[in-house]
Amino acid sequence: MSSSATPPISYKDAGVDIDAGDALVERIKPLAKKTLREGVMAGIGGFGALFEVPKRYQEPVLVSGTDGVGTKLKLAFEWNMHDTVGIDLVAMSVNDVLVQGAEPLFFLDYFACGKLDVDTAAAVVGGIAKGCELSGCALIGGETAEMPGMYPAGEYDLAGFAVGAVEKSKILTGANVQAGDVVLGLASSGVHSNGFSLVRKCIERAGADVPATLDGKPFKQAIMEPTRLYVKNVLAALAAHPIKALAHITGGGLLENIPRVLPEGLAAHLQAGSWPQTELFAWLQKTAGIDDIEMNRTFNNGIGMVVVVSADAAEATAATLRGLGESVYTIGTIAARGTGAAVTVG
Repeated sequence: MSSSATPPISYKDAGVDIDAGDALVERIKPLAKKTLREGVMAGIGGFGALFEVPKRYQEPVLVSGTDGVGTKLKLAFEWNMHDTVGIDLVAMSVNDVLVQGAEPLFFLDYFACGKLDVDTAAAVVGGIAKGCELSGCALIGGETAEMPGMYPAGEYDLAGFAVGAVEKSKILTGANVQAGDVVLGLASSGVHSNGFSLVRKCIERAGADVPATLDGKPFKQAIMEPTRLYVKNVLAALAAHPIKALAHITGGGLLENIPRVLPEGLAAHLQAGSWPQTELFAWLQKTAGIDDIEMNRTFNNGIGMVVVVSADAAEATAATLRGLGESVYTIGTIAARGTGAAVTVG
């Protein structure tokens, strides 16, 4: 059989549209440009992204973090709400890097789909760029992967990678946390990006009976509210006050994240009712029919970042954070653990 009898198959015929990928890169470039900061040595489009650690660091230690958005993306697909999940992606990594006391320097993203929709991808990357801008972090590279047959139509996956820097002498380890220290809680903006498998079950269980609004926002907006970026405000507080430890409240909630920054033999005793339960979390708890322990282990339950300080620095630290726009609550104290749990709420 001659080759002319077999029609050629282009890469586009196979499901990969190089032109669409090029169009997306052109859409992304101005978004990334808005995130430029000191240290960036090359723009979007190279094989590798170059970044020079700012010279103001004497003994810089690099801190890296990576994360995704989880099943919150399923609601983004279903509700066609793609413009804020990029903020979630950035926040999940830069808030983690912040916990070591590090300033996020740059961010890379990975966007994978079955068929590239330039408008959807540009909306997602627009959110990523916004998150980087709000946290003072440069978006200096990433990967857009079009993989036919790997994802259902209209769906995609996201991963993010952040690198930050901290002076070696200022790394936060929690090693100097001691009994008598105070636990401050910074309010979350909502569910953030953990616990969405349960959120989706609650929405499914409620059916048409979901509330029109929660906390003054339309229901879908309240559910999809992006993860709060604590970076700039907490870095400012770190520069002014002797903060001992930070904990980003993600998967595992308050009960499993706070112990990660406590020395052996200490526990955090949180006072129930010391921070308000929002309408959103009250609705989730009622709909799921779960107790307070499960709420505090599944969700951030209203507290997205925990700050541990000595008792004599607590009031001033809280005042600084409030002045910067954070809602701050004194939610507990550190004490000897004994035979009890590492975190108690009561």
